[in-house]
Amino acid sequence: MSIWWSLHLRREAASVPLARRLLLGTMETAGVDPDISYDLSVALTEACANAVEHGGDGTTGGPSEAYRVTAYLDGEKCRIEVADAGPGFPAHTGRAQFRLPPRADAEHGRGLCLIRELADHVHIGPKPGRRGTVVSFDKILKWRENAPNAPLVTAS
Repeated sequence: MSIWWSLHLRREAASVPLARRLLLGTMETAGVDPDISYDLSVALTEACANAVEHGGDGTTGGPSEAYRVTAYLDGEKCRIEVADAGPGFPAHTGRAQFRLPPRADAEHGRGLCLIRELADHVHIGPKPGRRGTVVSFDKILKWRENAPNAPLVTAS
């Protein structure tokens, strides 16, 4: 089974639980293991929260006042992308920054590290040819026992 959906959301805190609920509902309907669904929903929440907080350029009413969430469930894998129209990361920002845990007294900075811990593969980078950032991550799916949509696995 293949499922995909895409949301165009306003950069408001109220949009984050909407995306999370849609993902959880999709996963439950498809028969994905609840632990996998939970991990992906937490990672999605963090990516959306970053887009809401950092994904604009300070103008009001323009394209930077929105962000896009796209989810693909295809076979054994789920891929999620969150794209915003913000300023992106400074050129001097190294990839190591996204792997290192924040200081113990830091109030921010845990989201991208958490996404890396919860997903199997993570890519954080600029939107190709445009302003903004794309956070994409994927995870191999596990299925509930007797899930109606679980892929058939044959032994050889």
